[in-house]
Amino acid sequence: MNQEEELHPDDIQQHLREVLELLARQKVVEELVHRQNMPRHELVESLVHKQHVAELQHKLDSLHPADIAYILEALPLEERLFVWDLVKAERDGEILLEVSDAVRESLIETMDSQELKAAAESLDADELADLAPDLPPEVIQDVFQSLDSEGREQLRAAMSYPEDSVGALMDFDMVTVREDVSLEVVLRYLRRFDELPDHTDKLFVVDREDHLKGILTLETLLISDPELSVAEVMRSETVISFTPEDEADDAAQAFQRYDLISAPVIDGEKRVIGRLTVADVVDYIREESEAEILGNAGLREEEDIFASVWDSVKNRWAWLAINLVTAFVASRVIGLFEESIEKLVALAALMPIVAGIGGNSGNQTVTMIVRAIAMGQVEQSAMYRLLRKELGVALVNGLVWGGLLGVLSWWLYGSAPLGAVMTGAMTLNLLLAASAGVLVPMLRERLGADPAIGGSVMITALTDSGGFFIFLGLATIFLL
Repeated sequence: MNQEEELHPDDIQQHLREVLELLARQKVVEELVHRQNMPRHELVESLVHKQHVAELQHKLDSLHPADIAYILEALPLEERLFVWDLVKAERDGEILLEVSDAVRESLIETMDSQELKAAAESLDADELADLAPDLPPEVIQDVFQSLDSEGREQLRAAMSYPEDSVGALMDFDMVTVREDVSLEVVLRYLRRFDELPDHTDKLFVVDREDHLKGILTLETLLISDPELSVAEVMRSETVISFTPEDEADDAAQAFQRYDLISAPVIDGEKRVIGRLTVADVVDYIREESEAEILGNAGLREEEDIFASVWDSVKNRWAWLAINLVTAFVASRVIGLFEESIEKLVALAALMPIVAGIGGNSGNQTVTMIVRAIAMGQVEQSAMYRLLRKELGVALVNGLVWGGLLGVLSWWLYGSAPLGAVMTGAMTLNLLLAASAGVLVPMLRERLGADPAIGGSVMITALTDSGGFFIFLGLATIFLL
């Protein structure tokens, strides 16, 4: 299989199927051989096992570390650990970086200190900083001692920044040149490299103290006269750079807005200390998106799909407990109007519609607000303007769709007052949903909490209890 085929995005599912087939075939054949009564039974069994292991190992050796990580995440624990043992030791570090946090934990638990140290030492300082929180302290200490002074300083710097900052994402593998040399000298310098750092689209021009003076794109380098100096062709104006303290969200938006592939990271004195690449930004965006999806569902952290029952319970119980409380509150709201429901049975059939539509509308609003916050498009000062706008949308939707449901209720149950109550309840609950959809995420952000976490859970709780109370309350007042 050639490299192009191996990296085709559609192949990952095929790779997974092939590994699963190899594992299943190994299990069936070895069980069959184990049950056979034959001469030299143990030797035959050992040979069969080695044959299947060699075939599976050959398959794994041909795969990219990211593909192996994907396969490990898709395997139950026992098979995952069996496949993990077959991976070449020099690839352990790369694969540990690619797998999810939950799966990484299950793999690290099976490795001894020497294996972990060897895996960590194969990584660059910025990669090691990503893996360090999951490694035992004694392993990190041993690795730290094995680094040279520059590596220690880079690792210390990478680990000192918050995980949502540019400093935590930057890498130190970059190419810098001086402004007073010719392009011919730069070309000869680049030819000394076995390969350029990944995602190198520009060289950073610095002085003798590493202060950033400008950038030299590879395109400019290749098409310009080699006799020209770097200073004559470099771009020194409108150079986009970041500091380690900058928010990763802001950097991600800048990469998207200006179609960046790489950008320099500078300190307070404009010295180049690292770079940010599109690969780092894409990984960050993916992780943030996954965290937002999980948070909206009330999950505390990414969960290994094959985790133990107890680990899964611990990850999910917090918001389920909140749901239990809110469901109990909703049931007590209904209990307050038992007599009204007994007198007019139609209320029991119609009230879930009011609550359900309110929940859907609220989730639409909270999704839009959370996205706008994540994109940096909404400031706290805009909260009341957004609230007025969303209340206007809710009022129109309530009158239109509530009016339609009111007409249907009138037709089904032959009661015009019931239809009017349905319209009023729907409108009021949509107004409640709009208010909650704006205020919940924005107030959470103002208090320093993640606006995405638990948003849909809280909206559903409010619109259920509020919808029941509004509908049954109006029915009690105007119909009974």
